[in-house]
Amino acid sequence: MDDPYQNNVNQQGIEGGEYTYTQEGSGPDGYPYQTDYPQQEEDAASDATEGHDEDDQMYEGEYQGIPHPDEIKEARRAARLEARRKARMATQQEEEDDLPEQYEAIMEDCGHGRFQWMLFFVLGCGLTADGVDGFVVGFVMPSAEKDMCISNADKGMLGLLVYVAMMVGAVIWGGLCDKMGRRKCLIYVLAIDVIFSFLSCFAQGYGFFLFFRFCSGFGIGGAIPVAYSYFTEFLQMDKRGEHVSWLCMFWMLGGLYASFFAWGIIPHYGWGFAIGTEFQMHSWRLYILMCILPALAGLVGLYFMPESPRFLLENGRHDEAWMVLRQVHDTNWKAKGEPERVFTVTNIKTPKTQDDEFIEIQSDTGTAFQRWTVRHITMLQQVMANVMSLSAPEFRLNGLFLVIVWFCLAFSYHGLGVWFPDMIKYMQFEEYESKVKVFHRERVERFHFNFSLVNQVHREGEYIHDKFAEIEIKSVTFEDSLFENCLFEDIRSTNTFFENCTIKNTVFYNTDLWEEKFKDCRMENTTFLHPKKGCHLNFHEENDIVIYMVSFLGSLAVLPGNIISALFMDKMGRIRVIGGSMLISAGCTFLLLLSFSQGVIICWQCLFYGINVASWNGLQVVSVELFPSSKRYGTAFGIMNGVCKFAAIIASFIFAAFIGITKIIPIFLAFSALVCGGLLALKLPDTRDKVLS
Repeated sequence: MDDPYQNNVNQQGIEGGEYTYTQEGSGPDGYPYQTDYPQQEEDAASDATEGHDEDDQMYEGEYQGIPHPDEIKEARRAARLEARRKARMATQQEEEDDLPEQYEAIMEDCGHGRFQWMLFFVLGCGLTADGVDGFVVGFVMPSAEKDMCISNADKGMLGLLVYVAMMVGAVIWGGLCDKMGRRKCLIYVLAIDVIFSFLSCFAQGYGFFLFFRFCSGFGIGGAIPVAYSYFTEFLQMDKRGEHVSWLCMFWMLGGLYASFFAWGIIPHYGWGFAIGTEFQMHSWRLYILMCILPALAGLVGLYFMPESPRFLLENGRHDEAWMVLRQVHDTNWKAKGEPERVFTVTNIKTPKTQDDEFIEIQSDTGTAFQRWTVRHITMLQQVMANVMSLSAPEFRLNGLFLVIVWFCLAFSYHGLGVWFPDMIKYMQFEEYESKVKVFHRERVERFHFNFSLVNQVHREGEYIHDKFAEIEIKSVTFEDSLFENCLFEDIRSTNTFFENCTIKNTVFYNTDLWEEKFKDCRMENTTFLHPKKGCHLNFHEENDIVIYMVSFLGSLAVLPGNIISALFMDKMGRIRVIGGSMLISAGCTFLLLLSFSQGVIICWQCLFYGINVASWNGLQVVSVELFPSSKRYGTAFGIMNGVCKFAAIIASFIFAAFIGITKIIPIFLAFSALVCGGLLALKLPDTRDKVLS
């Protein structure tokens, strides 16, 4: 049987969680519903019911089919939450798309001024440190190999491991800066370089020296991808190309710094000192201390710099980003004489960062070690996800082109960078050997050698009751000779050997002639007294200042090219600068076939470096503009820089292998790489009008 009350009430309709009654007046008994009472708050309570337990009372509309007010409230609340969720999902992509445009507008409002220039010089110190580290090992090796008795095989291992460390560091720090922050990662990078470079100054053994230089290379390897990503996010679109190119100049200044101080410090043996009999602080160690200064200056400067606001926004840290942007705004306009200008931005859209929220939630539970483990493992997983995301279709083709261009440019640049000084050394060696003096079957008896022996070959000679005292023996070979009743005292030697000789009743006192200097020799009653520790340093012969001068001039020639490319980067476009520079550089390599003297090679080297630097500047700019900053910014740049170091490793071995054999193959390889990379660079998109996405 139908309930009489049920028939007098129209059924309800629910739309979007709002309950509406279709009855406009009152019920059959004259009880008013909504129209007779003013609308009240949902949670308003009557004074008459205060203190009563609602659960113990019968709801009078229960048998009328009318929903309980609590049910209506819950339905309305659920509908509101669902509506908000749908609205957030609908506008999330729009908000993410709006952030780049809004950020660009904010940076234009902040202007370009004192703050960017302060950051420019701070990051410039870090990039100078990276440039210095690329030269340090090569400059100190002629001295270090003598000081620590490093063999040729070990010497090659040192150069290889340092570049491998820089390659790994570029990839790892580039990825970490997308999750940890640009400033924080750069502080770690420079701190690691300073600490381990300092320790390498005092390493007396080759093993420790190798380990410290490896750790230093791992640290400084991240300077380039992190510094460029950091600086770019403080620049507005129309300033990026020019000012990132200016920043590139500091890497070249690192080469100038390294070669200039090597030229001025390393050849001065007297600048070193000794602590006791075991610890020798020679001038090449003092040179490494000088090379720490740029990294130390950058580390101190970073203490006063804020984190990138773009990174903070991408990670949902809105308030911190707003404070940094306000600092940039106030610093610039105060320096321009307008301190009254107010930062008017009140709200900045930030994308949802669910991954970071997950880290925070997971790291709030468990022990301190468990929280640390969860946080860092998850962060590394996100870094790997960023790396894998670079293979997405929207990045795949341009990313592949960019990798090939990076490889080709680095292969040719670093390959010729090895070839130029080694070729000059080889020419010096050939010229030196052409003047060698040969002595055959000479007999010298009861003679005092008190003058240096230089660039000589003595075959089948006889030396009886002779004295060699307080002299230098450089590039001298004794073959099938006899030494009987002789005395060698206070001898300094370089590239001197005894081959198939007979040595009888002879005393070696305070010399650096050790076992490896004697090849297939017969010793009879021979005594070695007070041999010199180490392998003896001969700075005057082992550190030819011509090599330092060549490196200095090559780095100096880069500055005009750097200035010109910076001025035309935004006018011509990045792609034209890269392609044009690489193709013109390829033409310059052919001119090396006409080089038959040291002076001509130095001239072509300076021309090549001056033209080629423009392509480096363009690639640095494109690499930070082509990929979105939210996830793949530093990661992509780190991978590109890792490819650069990998190409340098391969090129150094290939180009060095042909020194003294032929120069056609190295020149052909450099020419082919530059042409291939230059033509492929023209296929890349021009990013000069692109907002950082």
